[in-house]
Amino acid sequence: MTAIILVRGDITRQSVDAIVNAANSSLLGGGGVDGAIHRRGGPAILAECRRLRASHLGKGLPTGRAVATTAGQLDARWVIHTVGPVYRASGSEPSLLTSCYRESLRVADELGARTVAFPAISTGVYGWPMTDAARIAVAAVREAETEVEEVRFVLFDERAYEAFAAQLD
Repeated sequence: MTAIILVRGDITRQSVDAIVNAANSSLLGGGGVDGAIHRRGGPAILAECRRLRASHLGKGLPTGRAVATTAGQLDARWVIHTVGPVYRASGSEPSLLTSCYRESLRVADELGARTVAFPAISTGVYGWPMTDAARIAVAAVREAETEVEEVRFVLFDERAYEAFAAQLD
């Protein structure tokens, strides 16, 4: 059974096998978690993302899918990039958000990762309501068939932490 741990803090400071990036479909960096991971991880992450775009992901990474790159200078072996749904565009359809967590864990299993740090995917500029996103995230991890031993939800502020904590009670 996968242990679920909550941490209030900066995902780029986590020491884990894989850090999940709430990426945009271009894979070329952006704001929020995506920008922070690219800045702290350094140019190696962007270089691998560009190679992915030049090969089989020419049109970008589809929403709900996941792909891995090096973690560069982060204290992790890999970054798993996943594209969350924009709430206003997808409405309250949770399957795409669920897919982000399941696909990220699938990629983690392929890599042999045992510890994975997730942000609260889609809750920033993508507008997914925090309480609903927390419910979906925790359920997706609990229901996943994975070899990952520890999932760490790294939550930037107290509001996010409380929303995820309520799902673990």
